[in-house]
Amino acid sequence: MPPEPTLPQRLPLAAPGAWQWSARTGDVDAQAQAQPGWRQHYEQLSAGPFEGWVQHVQLPGLRLVREDSRCAVHQRGDLGQGAYGLALPLSMSGPAIFNGQRVGADDLMVGRGDELDLLTPEQFSLIAVVVDAALLHPLWAQLYGKRPSAWIEEQLVLPARPAAAAAVRRLQRQALLDLCADDSPITTETALLQLRDALLIEWIEALPERVDASELPTVAARKQLVQRACALMLAQADEPLSMLQVCRQLGTSRRKLNYCFQDVLGTSPLKYLRALRLNGVRRELRGGATSVQQAAARWGFWQLGEFAAAYRRQFGELPSQTLRLRS
Repeated sequence: MPPEPTLPQRLPLAAPGAWQWSARTGDVDAQAQAQPGWRQHYEQLSAGPFEGWVQHVQLPGLRLVREDSRCAVHQRGDLGQGAYGLALPLSMSGPAIFNGQRVGADDLMVGRGDELDLLTPEQFSLIAVVVDAALLHPLWAQLYGKRPSAWIEEQLVLPARPAAAAAVRRLQRQALLDLCADDSPITTETALLQLRDALLIEWIEALPERVDASELPTVAARKQLVQRACALMLAQADEPLSMLQVCRQLGTSRRKLNYCFQDVLGTSPLKYLRALRLNGVRRELRGGATSVQQAAARWGFWQLGEFAAAYRRQFGELPSQTLRLRS
């Protein structure tokens, strides 16, 4: 049985408004909710019981993050107005996909935080910083003599400078250890702010000298087609459209639709839709559903035996167990 989520408990740090906490989760929705102040929505895409861990340290104007998950996940959300994110994989079993772009082991995920779109593989771990514009803009101007480049308003995958990825990982992991230790060596506001600035500079210095954003219009077009297809497929969840019907309504070929799904989400339309529907049933069972049959029918599963087997493969438990655990 997956571990029960631990309740968030913010522990204060040396500066006003600064805090740290961590949580272990046994459900993809609990992982999404374990992000204080952010609006996140997660879908579990690969099979098996979910296990995750989230660690946050909030400093003035800057949040340090580490997140681990056992299963493949599609993350979408909003990190807040005027927030910018920089993220880097710690470990990965395969490529991630950020805003429709493939992410390698030493690639940075950079840009605005208001429309997060990240697909992670199984056994994935990342570190990140989320920085307020009020802190980022002056520091950028101090380092480079100008405001941040226009591409920071996009969401890009960029190769880290040689050796920079290792330096960022080392510094942030040590910072998280020091800040979250019972006998933390960082005990004054001055030391906290010095660490914050050193970390942020290290992340900024890891960015490449030149950034090419010319592929973004093509990426955006593929994402838009995928989003329209998902909206159509989920418009009547209890009676899902066939792929032929979806393609006809979108005015595209099945081959092109499959290509766009593979490029943007790393899977086929049918597999992605099936995962979304199974996640939908799980939320029903953990919410207000009164029976497995009711929840399954609402998401278009009419053969209960086949559904129960698919549900157990996806989440590591029978739907009846999920229903009982809620009560």
